Amino acid sequence: MSGEVILVADDDRAIRTVIDHALARAGYTVRSTGTAAGLWQWIAAGEGDLVITDVVMPDRDGLDLLPRIRALRPELPVIVMSARNTFQTAVRAAEGGAYDYLPKPFGINLLTGTVAAALARSATPAGAAGPSGAGAEALPFIGRSPAMQDVYRQVARLLATDLTVLIIGESGTGKELVARALHDFGARRQGPFVAMNMAALPRELIESELFGHERGAFTGAVARAVGRFGQAESGTLFLDEIGDMPVEAQTRLLRVLQEGSYTAVGGQTPLRANARVIAATHRDLRDLIARGLFREDLFHRLNVVPIRVPPLRERPSDIPELVQHFSARGVAQGLPAKRLDAAALERLAAHTWPGNVRELENLIYRLTVLCAEETIGVGAIDAALGETTTAARQGGEAAGLGAVVEGHLRRYFSTHGGSLPPAGLYGVVLREVERPLIVLTLAATNGNQLRAARLLGLNRNTLRKKIRELGIAVMRSQG
Repeated sequence: MSGEVILVADDDRAIRTVIDHALARAGYTVRSTGTAAGLWQWIAAGEGDLVITDVVMPDRDGLDLLPRIRALRPELPVIVMSARNTFQTAVRAAEGGAYDYLPKPFGINLLTGTVAAALARSATPAGAAGPSGAGAEALPFIGRSPAMQDVYRQVARLLATDLTVLIIGESGTGKELVARALHDFGARRQGPFVAMNMAALPRELIESELFGHERGAFTGAVARAVGRFGQAESGTLFLDEIGDMPVEAQTRLLRVLQEGSYTAVGGQTPLRANARVIAATHRDLRDLIARGLFREDLFHRLNVVPIRVPPLRERPSDIPELVQHFSARGVAQGLPAKRLDAAALERLAAHTWPGNVRELENLIYRLTVLCAEETIGVGAIDAALGETTTAARQGGEAAGLGAVVEGHLRRYFSTHGGSLPPAGLYGVVLREVERPLIVLTLAATNGNQLRAARLLGLNRNTLRKKIRELGIAVMRSQG
């Protein structure tokens, strides 16, 4: 596809030349400038089919020009590039009506692909009417790593939409922060943000909590109650831990998403659902579908736009900024001011963080309170992380189990002196974990295989097969 691209870049001439040549090789005519004044002169003259603009320019902030460009030439696509790799930059670009935002450094293939996609569209999409100025300063995210840049771009693109979003990520990664950003910076920000944790409610109360109930609908229903859908009217309903939702409640939720209405428990009159639905889970929903624990049709209704929140181990470059943020928050809450030396920060970057950002936050608060020194060294970090691993192991937490297994495997590989261990390691490790898991579950259920299968999330026949294969003796207590 051909077209004339206006490039506004305040980088050194070598970088601008690289972009010029890449676009020329892709078949585009390029004219470039290093100033906002030069850009505006060409736009006002009706020239160019697409603009690629830097944010920082010697005479003006490139983002400030976006509203003027939209007002004068609303059909002109604008791609913003910036080394200010923050969520605020992505949001301001979306607010101004930019076609896309590319955080530096980016690949040439990504740039040329974005240019081709932008020129293939007849007009730029409408920007989000999000907050600006002072109101945009209270940003929800910390970090400038490439992994977080992907999240920022996805969130910014969704601010002007009302699409259903499924947020996927491990516990402690900040899934609710993403949901709140979609609400607080989106079109429904004037409405309420209502959160509901599926894992925290008894199964028998979930439908009542979600849809409300009429008086006398069940024992204890002494008055009519509005459910979370009603509370989230004109706003956002955040369904956290959606993978823990009972199948029977999943059926009713699917009907709401399909039909846009629902009835309260014990009610007859349909009620209109006017809330954007955002769901989140740390579980593999496709695995739950295969095991018959989650409806596939509901998954596809929720998974309109998936956003994966990266675990902290995939964004170690963000740890110093996160440490600074949590330290400052601690000071604001009355804790003493502390700093970590370079070795301590390196030790944090090397940790696997099974509890992710939440674990880091708690660690910083604990160190701030317990360490007498103003500067925290690597010794204090090692001691604190060792205590965390031990507590997780004793508590039997799933996140702690992962750290224990990883440590065991590291030691196993190191015992082979640089050579590889015998083949078949995958099966060996699975059997090492599988046997004690089944043995202890059977003990906890008093040898009741049906209850054990239900607890494990396995089919009863599958459990029986595992018991035979592993040679596990099942004995039921007579007590």
